[in-house]
Amino acid sequence: MGSKAGSASKVRLNSFDDLFGGAESASGEQIIHAKLEELHTFKGHPFRVLDDEKMEETTESIGKYGVLVPGIVRPRAGGGYEIIAGHRRKRGSERAGLDTMPVIVRNYTDDEATIIMVDSNIQREDILPSEKARAYAMKYEAMKHQGSKGGSTLDEVGEAAGESGKTVQRYVWLARLSDELLGMVDAKKIGIAQGVDISFLSEEQQQYVTVILQETGASVSNAQAAKLKEYGKSGELTLAMVRLILAEEKPKERKVTIKGDKISRYFSEDYSNDDIEGIIIQLLEEWNAMNGLSKQ
Repeated sequence: MGSKAGSASKVRLNSFDDLFGGAESASGEQIIHAKLEELHTFKGHPFRVLDDEKMEETTESIGKYGVLVPGIVRPRAGGGYEIIAGHRRKRGSERAGLDTMPVIVRNYTDDEATIIMVDSNIQREDILPSEKARAYAMKYEAMKHQGSKGGSTLDEVGEAAGESGKTVQRYVWLARLSDELLGMVDAKKIGIAQGVDISFLSEEQQQYVTVILQETGASVSNAQAAKLKEYGKSGELTLAMVRLILAEEKPKERKVTIKGDKISRYFSEDYSNDDIEGIIIQLLEEWNAMNGLSKQ
């Protein structure tokens, strides 16, 4: 962290006004030091703002140098401003004991604001599946309102994060899950692929799945998720049916590793791994046959 602080001090900014020359930028945009109490969270903001280690670093930096990059806001109907980009900077400013934060004020439409809000956060490394799902769903709807449609829109939605339209589509589907089920995806109790299948269920059917998973603590296999989706489509998915499907025994994966020093006494270096595996399987087959004969 020391190197970061060193590099920051080299490009130290004397004041925000030195940067932007007062209350307006060259393009005529309004730039102000807004009171933190007048800055409101973006409606439906899908990204977490946590007091974690990264926030500690942000707070420390703001305490030393102030907010170097202004947030982006738009005037709010109820007074004050709605934050489009800068939620973490606002929290860092609060923690650093500041009363104001530099922001650029722009009159964006709802759709424009949504797209910028998503793009300014979507490339972060620590994003949960639920955050990405809700964010992509919001951006997809905004882009459709603007006149884009079809598969190309999905490609455009994922462009900022370098993700394909196919990946975006899966997250947009995932956003249809209930908060409880999305929470299970975040906690890795439900996989992304299984979550996508379950997202095709109605709200009531999803509630059945939630109840059974909370009751049993079971995980969901690909086969079980596919079966839930299939029965959901035909309208046959009752609470009892969900319990039955999720109670199905999953095949256990077995993996045995034999250390090289234990094998080397039986095989010379001329034998490849495939040769060794083939011989072991053959011997097991013979052992199985003998074992079967002895039981008769």
